[in-house]
Amino acid sequence: QVQLVESGGGLVQAGDSLRLSCSASGLTFSSYVMGWFRQAPGKEREFVAGISRGGESSYSVKGRFIISRDNARNTVYLEIPSLKPEDTGVYYCATVDRSPSDLADLRTDNMDHWGKGTLVTVSS
Repeated sequence: QVQLVESGGGLVQAGDSLRLSCSASGLTFSSYVMGWFRQAPGKEREFVAGISRGGESSYSVKGRFIISRDNARNTVYLEIPSLKPEDTGVYYCATVDRSPSDLADLRTDNMDHWGKGTLVTVSS
């Protein structure tokens, strides 16, 4: 079965940067569009960034995040430079089972597989 495992979160200070990782198994990783989502305290889960099978990316906010993928390692990354307190939340990676799938499929209500998330806490 598909498993997604996020890592790289932690307690950081505003202005620091982080690189989150999501390791995937149970799927032909290179054939799947991948997305990062986050859920801030008291808020709904929201889309952050996505990357297509071909490496095209999309973002909720341009310039705030950098998404990349390493198909040889079955891993998708999310870099967050210059963290802000409002970036605090649980970050999840997710994917969809449909083939073909593309960036337009990356909606919170449309994902088939989720990781358990990694917590990022940014102190001011």
